[in-house]
Amino acid sequence: MTRHTSYGKGNKGAKKRNVLKRFERIDVLRKLGRWVDGKNTKVTGLPKTPSTPV
Repeated sequence: MTRHTSYGKGNKGAKKRNVLKRFERIDVLRKLGRWVDGKNTKVTGLPKTPSTPV
């Protein structure tokens, strides 16, 4: 019996995501110098960041 084509191949690489999770956005903001630990406590309504980590 063969596998259905919708399952794809098992050795396929991970797909590139174009949306970052909150902790990834905060890491990018830290690298850009726009996030200071202790000063910034709000984790909702974060500013937009480039989707590729810097």
